[in-house]
Order: sequence, then C-alpha cells, then structure tokens
Amino acid sequence: MDEAEADDPHPERAAVRATYDRIADHFAKTREYPWPEVEAFVDSAEFSENAEFVDGGDPASVALDLGCGNGRHAELLAERADRVVAADASRGVLATARERAANRRFDAELVQTDAARLPLRDATVGLAVYVATLHHLPSEATRRDSLDELARVLAPDGRALVSAWSTAHDRFDEDGDAEAGFDATIDWTLPGGETVGRFYHVYAPAEFEAEIAASDLELVEFELSSGNCYATVRSRA
Repeated sequence: MDEAEADDPHPERAAVRATYDRIADHFAKTREYPWPEVEAFVDSAEFSENAEFVDGGDPASVALDLGCGNGRHAELLAERADRVVAADASRGVLATARERAANRRFDAELVQTDAARLPLRDATVGLAVYVATLHHLPSEATRRDSLDELARVLAPDGRALVSAWSTAHDRFDEDGDAEAGFDATIDWTLPGGETVGRFYHVYAPAEFEAEIAASDLELVEFELSSGNCYATVRSRA
C-alpha cells in the first residue's frame, strides 16, 4: 500500500525518508528487541474492540505502529491485536519489517506513509505506539500535524504511547529542565565508517508536554525514562 514518491511537496520530509532508506539494513540489525517502556504500555493497555481497518470489513481490534522501523513493536502489538498496521515513511525500513514478519510469523499490514497524513479512517485505532519518530520530523508544524493525525485515528477509548528524545538524555549537556529544545544532526555510522546525518528535534520535557497539550491529544500520563520523553495519550474528540 505504498504512496507515490514523485513530486513530493515536502522535500525536507523526503530527505528524512532518503536517510532511512540509506541506512535501513544496518539500522534494522541494531533494533532487535522492543523497548521496555513500550512493553509496559502494551501490557497495561485496555484494548479497544470497536475499530476497523481503513479498507473496511468486520469490526476488529486494530493496533498502529507509527514509525515502525523494522517492526519490533509491531510484532509486540500482533500478540494483542486482531490487525496491526505498521507504518513508516521509508520504503527501506518497511522492507526489513516485512522480512522480520515473515521470519517470525506475525501478521502486520505494512503501509508507506507520511506521519502527518495517515490513510486510516477517523476513530479506528484502539492502541498505538509512536516512538522514536516524532523527533525526526523536520518542522514544528509537521510534528503538530502528526500528533493531530494520531488523535484523529484513535478510537474514543483508544490509547497511544508517544516518545521523543529529550534534553535530559546523557548524550547532551543541556539542562533537562530547560523550556525549549533544539534541532540537531546526529550521525549514524555505517559498517566501514561512513557517517550519515539524521535530523532530530531534541525536546525539552516542558516543551514536549506543551506540544501534546496544544494538539488534539489529551495527556494521560508523562514520564522521563532513559533520556526520552514518554506520553500516554488519548484523543480529545
């Protein structure tokens, strides 16, 4: 279910996609296991039973892994959901997710899409994880649009876990209590030593909470863990 890539009206997003296409295979090999925070969220979530996938059909429990990478969290969601949508902007990383699903025998519907424009109907997702992806979107407006899209597709009783890198991460010398984050280029080192720069917006915790509050999402719970901001959210609708 790939979207056309030609004539992309957002070249800055295309650049992020191209970066992950380039590093996809090596990136996938370094992302073997689900994050403990995601495991805890999925284990504790009450799953919505009133959702259906975009293509219609019988009502079914639907889980969304937005920014799915190699599918490690989609695999976790597949243990709970009738149907899993694994979405990513990068065709390359989706190929690694497809390989993982085949090797580990779990089902996920792979979708190449922009996080700010999801091909899902309103209120169709009971459980979602949106981790380590928001901070790669290259503008504040795009990040806000993606949060609003997540709110749009969540069912009334649905929940999502959203994460982003924080200034509290020990990689940075910034004050974890700062009000504003910053943009950064973080190198990914490929085998052989070649480096590929990746865009990050590194969030101050207060900024992250404020961005959630300004979106169509409602904050249920917030925590800092392992240098990341985590928000459990639901739709305001």
